[in-house]
Amino acid sequence: MIPQTFKEVITLDDGREISIETGKLAKQAHGSVVVQMGKAMLLCTVVSNYDASDVDFLPLTVDYREKFAASGRYPGGFFKREARPSDNEVLTMRLVDRCLRPLFPKDYHAETQVMIQLMSHDDDVMPDALAGLAASAAIQLSDIPFETPISEVRVARIDGAFVINPSRAQLETADIDMMIGASADSVMMVEGEMNEISEEEMADAIKFAHEAIKEQCEAQVRLAEAFGKKATRAYESELEDEAIEQKVYEAAYQACYDIAKAGSSKQERGLAFNEVKEQVIALFTEEEQEAYGKLISKYFSKTHKEAVRNLTLNEGVRLDGRQTTDIRPIWCEVDYLPSTHGSSIFTRGETQALATVTLGTSREANVIDLPTYQGEETFYLHYNFPPFSTGEARPIRGTSRREVGHGNLAQRALKKMVPADCPYTVRVVSEVLESNGSSSMATVCAGTMALMDAGVQLHKPVSGIAMGLISDGERHAVLSDILGDEDHLGDMDFKVTGTADGITACQMDIKIKGLSYDILVQALKQARDGRLHILSKLTDTIAQPNADVKPHAPKMVTTTIPGDLIGAFIGPGGKNIQELQKTTETTIVINEDEATETGIVEILGTSQEGIDAVLAKIEAMTFKPEKGSVYEMKVVKILDFGAVLEFTEAPGNEQLLHISEMAWERTSNVTDVMNLGDVVDVKYFGFDPRTKREKISRKALLPKPEGFKERPPRDNNSKGNNRDRDRKPRENN
Repeated sequence: MIPQTFKEVITLDDGREISIETGKLAKQAHGSVVVQMGKAMLLCTVVSNYDASDVDFLPLTVDYREKFAASGRYPGGFFKREARPSDNEVLTMRLVDRCLRPLFPKDYHAETQVMIQLMSHDDDVMPDALAGLAASAAIQLSDIPFETPISEVRVARIDGAFVINPSRAQLETADIDMMIGASADSVMMVEGEMNEISEEEMADAIKFAHEAIKEQCEAQVRLAEAFGKKATRAYESELEDEAIEQKVYEAAYQACYDIAKAGSSKQERGLAFNEVKEQVIALFTEEEQEAYGKLISKYFSKTHKEAVRNLTLNEGVRLDGRQTTDIRPIWCEVDYLPSTHGSSIFTRGETQALATVTLGTSREANVIDLPTYQGEETFYLHYNFPPFSTGEARPIRGTSRREVGHGNLAQRALKKMVPADCPYTVRVVSEVLESNGSSSMATVCAGTMALMDAGVQLHKPVSGIAMGLISDGERHAVLSDILGDEDHLGDMDFKVTGTADGITACQMDIKIKGLSYDILVQALKQARDGRLHILSKLTDTIAQPNADVKPHAPKMVTTTIPGDLIGAFIGPGGKNIQELQKTTETTIVINEDEATETGIVEILGTSQEGIDAVLAKIEAMTFKPEKGSVYEMKVVKILDFGAVLEFTEAPGNEQLLHISEMAWERTSNVTDVMNLGDVVDVKYFGFDPRTKREKISRKALLPKPEGFKERPPRDNNSKGNNRDRDRKPRENN
């Protein structure tokens, strides 16, 4: 029996279509859809347990995977099976999770799993822009409690015009590349990179994307109605007790307000808040504590949050005593680590990042092998967030999604400032040593200084800042350089990076509905003031990139070699190039450029003498003498019939000087005219078709002896010598 299917189609401004279909696949999931654009097809399923987990949060898992079969390819490596998710897949998971998570009820604690799979790929469609739509549509078809449909789109500006969900090829010419997540009435998530754009331009891009998202949300509602939207499931809500809530509030509010106003350090505040919490718990009997312990903790957290927020709204004062626009004290240092190619420390308040830079050849490029994209990154950044940075001890189980996401944001902030003609592969690593607010922005600042310290000629230095927002619907306060607590207790976490001339990257999560664009632009402009302040601290520490790399860092020289000489340069089994690398103490990498039929040679070494020796070898191989020119050459080998000479300006490039071209007089022995090591001038005649080799002559530069008569040229078609030809044939007896 053919299953009944339901389908909705969304038409974009340029005529392209996105379809959402359900009823055919994965019907045992609580909700499933297939989203298609062009040949790209995403299958999304959602399942949520009916029994709540014994936790005080939503155990939500968002999983996004790209199947290699979707593009007709095999997974790389020994095991021909998809393994752990790539960084690209993790970043897509984060984009979807950040929009979905706030829309589940706060007291809904059932384990929930959203799985999105790319089943068919289209080179002209970037599937990550469809993942949020697929996830929300699947949830709308289920009975899982969820506040409102959402969607996500990519917006790019190409030749001055905004485009929704462009292809990867179109993105190459875009000056804005942003992912926007929103419901029909509120923007919830923004992330992307830009070419130094203004705050107003960024707001315009968000508005344009939001209009497209509204249409996608309406399509989900229509699909759910046609399918037969299920009634939202009943679930066991958390217990509430107004009497306990009032008792906790009366005992804790003013104490928390006073602690927040004291402007103490993170550790001091934490101890003080914990002491108040213990005092509040002590107001209840042991029986009440056992029965309502979680409820008491919940109400204390709610009271604590309200006190901190009201302090800022009422008095413009923050947890550490700053005003809303104040930036924490900053100190910086470069060249801290003596053996790295570049290093820096950036410390802002209680957040500290130590960045290192390593320079290498194209062999060290980060190879990307995905079903949807294959390529290389010659600039990449890795971010590490160890537990000691927040004073914790916890297991380390590989790179977390948060580390991948923060590292990607910092990489996008800096990458366009690295010159396109930088000869190196550049790796930046940020080690977060302390964290109390926006270690990703500290990574951007430390990364900028480390790159400049390494001698990477950045176009412009980049700084970053994290902004926050507290609003009660009537009043609002935009906070510059937020603390970790302000991130947790506030309504917005907005990270923005840029140069003195504009924004290069951003990441925003908004936790309240209906944020006005006026407040958004205010936050962006306040962020600009903070960025410029931080930028001045960076340039006070290192005003411009070092003119050259450090003495112990490798120097990089790039040159070319004709394609037909690559084999001779490498030698049989790599013998020649390996010997050259050994004797010159360099690393040599050759990449073939099929378009120009040349080899691009990268020479990496700490010794300039070694690099020069490799260049000399290449110059010798590629040296082409000009016909009719005179060259100085050195005798390197004596033969019976001549001598082997090499060009002094191209050592290793050798030619045979025949004995007949050494002097006008008859020469019986080569050593009568020249010896090993002699330097002589010769004239180059080019290819001689008679001898089938290139011809050089010494005698051509010498005056002819008086009365000299040249012997007639030998007739190659005759046999025997002249004397034999003149002799009469012997008669037969």
